Amino acid sequence: MTAHMREDSIMYSPIGIIHSGFKTSVGTPIQPAFSGDAPGQAVIYENYAAGLRDLDGFSHIILLYHFHLAGDWRPLVRPFMEEIERGVFATRAPRRPNPIGLSVVRLERIDGAVLHLRGIDVVDGSPLLDIKPYAPAFDAVGERRFGWIGEALRKETRQVADDRFINH
Repeated sequence: MTAHMREDSIMYSPIGIIHSGFKTSVGTPIQPAFSGDAPGQAVIYENYAAGLRDLDGFSHIILLYHFHLAGDWRPLVRPFMEEIERGVFATRAPRRPNPIGLSVVRLERIDGAVLHLRGIDVVDGSPLLDIKPYAPAFDAVGERRFGWIGEALRKETRQVADDRFINH
């Protein structure tokens, strides 16, 4: 069991580590949609490797990981595609009460306990918390609204992170 719970906290242990060509958060794509075919790997720790069985039948997977370079959380943040503050829960900013990232990436192949990925938007060395298969029947939604992000996407050209979430 990797989750430990007390009344006021939950602790998780990583199941592996994510590797990418992005060594710092500055310059990392802000979402998988902006990463193109950026390659990466998820190296799964040996005691979790058996859990990869049957994953090779999926074209895409969901990575849940720890934003290990995120600074202290703030209730209001200035997201990458905006210059005004938004509530942190209306953004995908890394400075969160629980700095957990989520990325849907393409699974190219599995070599033992190494997942070869494309479309990665994760900083190298990020601790991997969990993997889930992407299944459109469960994960894709029909009618939807995009809030402020819809407007920002129409006018914004920035596709990589700057230094706004680094502690200065």
